[in-house]
Amino acid sequence: MNLGIKSDAIVDLQEVTGADGNLTLKVGDPVDMVISAIETESGTLLLGSKHGQRMHGAAGLEQAFEQHLPVEGHVTGVTKGGVEVEIAGVRAFCPASQVSVHFVEDLSTYVGQRLAFRITKYEGGKHPNLVVSRRELLEEDRKAKAAALRAKVVPGAVLPGTVTSLQPYGAFVDLGGIEGMVHISELAFERIHHPSDLLSVGQQVEVAVLRVDQTDNPKHPEKIALSLRALAKNPWTDADRQFPVGTTVRGRVTRVQPFGAFVELAPGLEGMVHISELGTGRRVTHPNEVLNSGDEVVATVLSIDLEKRRIALSLDPARQGTAEPGPRAADYAKPSQGMGTLGDLLRQSMAQAEGRGKNKPRP
Repeated sequence: MNLGIKSDAIVDLQEVTGADGNLTLKVGDPVDMVISAIETESGTLLLGSKHGQRMHGAAGLEQAFEQHLPVEGHVTGVTKGGVEVEIAGVRAFCPASQVSVHFVEDLSTYVGQRLAFRITKYEGGKHPNLVVSRRELLEEDRKAKAAALRAKVVPGAVLPGTVTSLQPYGAFVDLGGIEGMVHISELAFERIHHPSDLLSVGQQVEVAVLRVDQTDNPKHPEKIALSLRALAKNPWTDADRQFPVGTTVRGRVTRVQPFGAFVELAPGLEGMVHISELGTGRRVTHPNEVLNSGDEVVATVLSIDLEKRRIALSLDPARQGTAEPGPRAADYAKPSQGMGTLGDLLRQSMAQAEGRGKNKPRP
């Protein structure tokens, strides 16, 4: 590249290559560049479009190491234990554990990328030896974001996040520097056997903050309880309109108990067939003599109690079109609803406060 002076300068090919791999300039085109370094041996000027981030001479790399400054490198390949990085024509090594804040199974996905690194080891000479870390910069960035984010993480807040891990008991979500957990009971109104049935690592989600508990762990100063279910529509809100008393419905048996069988009518919405309403025409000592989990059934809605969240069903064909509750239909155990929605939690808290007020002794 001619600068109009006695000597030419060098610019990295990556600077003038487009996303399609073709050059973005031709001979004679004027360009705006900044001098980012000078080769100490030859005096050749090194140019770049981003000051201090694109090109570094040997002196610049040593300075970056001493002052803990970030440098930009081009990942050129995968080697044993990490990746090779080229920084201003100097080969550097980034250990696998320092490529990201999370374990990366396939390091080849980084090949060809230009990323920011910090030099953690520098040995000068004719062939400098460099060890770099990307993780350090990522962790510093996370800490900075976490400090600004903490003020927003309060009960009732709705925040975007990224799923980072799935465990049998729930899903961990990165809120942008702070991690919280969605318990399996707070994933959805329907029963979830494993979080992977609903989510995948890397998925973008929107969550509600249920609770923030402080801890004595400096690395994780708070435990944040999150919920996806709190943002979903409660299926019980219009259950009486969706499944009117006396109508015929179809559902799937989810579990069988000695007193009856539970039937899923819609995601998060279950009804119960009392043992006396199995419609066999004979005495049954246990519902599993007639039904098994997973069976598809056709039933009649006998009654709905929205407050207690109970739906009484019958498999007896003679019950079709009736609205009479089955014997002891209200005696079955209420299906677990987890922690409830944010509205449920608020009402429960208010009810407890009211109860404490009533129980106070009069002066």
